[in-house]
Amino acid sequence: MTLADIDRLFSEKGIKKVKIGGFDVDGVLRGKYVSVDKFRAAAEAGMGFCDVIFGWDVADILYDNARVTGWHTGYPDALANIDLDTFRVIPWEPDTACFLLDFFLRDGQPHPASPRALLRSVVERAANAGHRAIAAFEYEYFFFRETPQSLRDKGFRNLVPLSPGMFGYSWLRSSQSADLVHAIIDGCSAYDIEIEGFHTETGPGVYEAAILYDDALRAADKAALFKTAVKEIASRHGIVATFMAKWNANLPGCGGHIHQSLWDPERKQNLFFEAGGLSALGRHYLGGQIALLPELDAFYAPTINSYKRRVENTWAPTSASWGVENRTTAIRAIPGSPRSTRLEFRVCGADANPYLALAANLASGLFGVERKTEPPAPCADNAYSLGPAQAAPLARSLHEAVARLSAGTSAPGLLGAEAVDHYVRTRQWEARRYDLAVTDWELDRYFELV
Repeated sequence: MTLADIDRLFSEKGIKKVKIGGFDVDGVLRGKYVSVDKFRAAAEAGMGFCDVIFGWDVADILYDNARVTGWHTGYPDALANIDLDTFRVIPWEPDTACFLLDFFLRDGQPHPASPRALLRSVVERAANAGHRAIAAFEYEYFFFRETPQSLRDKGFRNLVPLSPGMFGYSWLRSSQSADLVHAIIDGCSAYDIEIEGFHTETGPGVYEAAILYDDALRAADKAALFKTAVKEIASRHGIVATFMAKWNANLPGCGGHIHQSLWDPERKQNLFFEAGGLSALGRHYLGGQIALLPELDAFYAPTINSYKRRVENTWAPTSASWGVENRTTAIRAIPGSPRSTRLEFRVCGADANPYLALAANLASGLFGVERKTEPPAPCADNAYSLGPAQAAPLARSLHEAVARLSAGTSAPGLLGAEAVDHYVRTRQWEARRYDLAVTDWELDRYFELV
């Protein structure tokens, strides 16, 4: 896209305002509306955008341990460039265009705290090795007949789900909520986020959507925008959506699986395909992911709540394992046609930042390809029964995952020392915030009786 292309599209589509933004470390879209004139000026020369978006947490509380920005730097503006290729018209705001931002330091280097910049760097590394990375995301999420205010008035208890009961793949339930379902499917399609599949999962008001595959950076853009789009569309129907990994201990968690493969630069040959199974390159890619999964786990499970999803026999993996068409393992190998052969990374919950998760996935896969890392033997039965000698256990808490990442030796070389250091600091902060919290569980258990 050139600015001339954008001007023509603005005229054709009657664009009167522009929304620009970028994703922070927690995957939250931070942005603002600007006038068309302001957009044009920024598109030509870049613009300043306060780097506090990389200096606070999901609740806008400032980190006390960040190095890339903070009170010691005065929270200056980062340089933000508009990626014209991300042009979209917001279907539910039809006079409004939107674009994603790329963030840079004042010396012109990509901002080390920018998730999109990190993924872009890993994608470029793959391209330099002759590999075109293709990915697709699928998400599970719950709907409630609530508002942001009613959630807080109720203390997030006694919430009314979109529909009652456990009813996976329900033709009936999706038809009963057809207005919302069609608004999401049609709205996302018009938003350049094509959905391949959409159905209820097992649980009250829970759905799953599979987003059509694309080049890795565009796939992550679509995944990140999808989560925000679902919330925006749902709010127009008096509904709230949550992508928490485990919102209720008695219900299944919400996965955020990543399907992936490597292709040739022209996207004509799937390099994972081999008649009868995975190619050698596909095995080595898988081997690298298995080998580095324990170290990189914090990128896949970024919140305190992420680890509540990791319960045996609940469809969420608990070990660094893999198997062919095995949904109890961390990685499900899906051998098929020359077009469909791929790996499904099942570790992530729906709360994972798609840019960071895919960057870690792709970097560890390339690590395996470069070193010709063979994976362990596949799990042919129930991976929940594997012992630690057979498959390394995944972390059971954010504290544990961050300690592994901090002590690891591979991540800084694969993802950049400054980016990894900043991420470790944000996750240490997140874990410390939880350590200070007095939970409802503690009040229920101890208030009267101890």
